[in-house]
Amino acid sequence: MSELTQRMCVPCRGSEPPLDEREIAELGGETPGWNVIDGEGVKRLERVFKVRNFVEALEFTRRIGDLAVSQGHPPALLTEYGKVTVTWWTHKIHGLHKNDFIMSARTTDLYDSLRAV
Repeated sequence: MSELTQRMCVPCRGSEPPLDEREIAELGGETPGWNVIDGEGVKRLERVFKVRNFVEALEFTRRIGDLAVSQGHPPALLTEYGKVTVTWWTHKIHGLHKNDFIMSARTTDLYDSLRAV
């Protein structure tokens, strides 16, 4: 379990710069399985989670939604039969913030807990 899973998101004021390559690489080491992608010129964290069926995909999506609401940090979610694609980035700064890595680590924990059932 990453130390990031124990952290809470801090409100982003929008005045912070996006993380630089060194910071992304460092935090990426704590969030295995997540890929940095470029979406419309904005760096984002993305991962596809495999699930057994659509019901499980919906349940996982709901859990991510609950987490996102509690932290005030919504992701992009694509729910399909057998998989859920989760994408985190910080809209206010048009890039990656430490909150995105916190949420990706916490999303992985949610997935691991769902698979343990």
